[in-house]
Amino acid sequence: MQTVAEWVLGNGISVLGQRISWAELVGQLCALAVVFLAQRRTLATWPVQVSATVLLFAVYASAHLGGLAVRQVMILVISVYGWWAWTRRSDPVFGVAVRRARGVERLVLLGVLALGTTAFALILTALDASWAPWPDAWIFIGTLVAFWAQGRGLVEFWLVWLAVDAVGVPLQIASGLWFSAAIYVVFAALVVHGWWSWNRTAKVQRMRDATAVGGDAIRG
Repeated sequence: MQTVAEWVLGNGISVLGQRISWAELVGQLCALAVVFLAQRRTLATWPVQVSATVLLFAVYASAHLGGLAVRQVMILVISVYGWWAWTRRSDPVFGVAVRRARGVERLVLLGVLALGTTAFALILTALDASWAPWPDAWIFIGTLVAFWAQGRGLVEFWLVWLAVDAVGVPLQIASGLWFSAAIYVVFAALVVHGWWSWNRTAKVQRMRDATAVGGDAIRG
């Protein structure tokens, strides 16, 4: 197993003079595919995400980005939850049922982002586990929040991803992970489209549910 890990990290391709390991290339392409799959609300989103986490864990660990490396482990756990949650929230017309977060849920998301980032940045600093603890912590906590919200079918998870990308691009560049930085830029464009798609679907579902409730009231 160690030999395989060394090979995928030590070999790869060069693009414009920048070396890209196989682990980074395949891992980020899987992560990119997850965005397409999430837009379409398909269960295949989660097994592809698991593949990405395994490869990217090796990439970030080798780049001494402790927060990003540990993040992959947490994503794996949340992916299992998301897979389970989506199987329980299926809709015969729209696939996975999605909705906008309630006011309290939005406050909780913001609170977790702020407090979680602060706490994790202090931990990374104390352990000397990252050369960029604050952006590393923001990406770590933001990713967990985004995946949790995605598992719950909340439209706002796309907006959390945008906030993660805004920090992720310069951090990846500073780490010498140019391909990953480029993928993050593509992520941002796809995330905007994903937010628009889920928001439209949530609106249609809400109108359909309201019509159904109104019909039941009339028949009652």
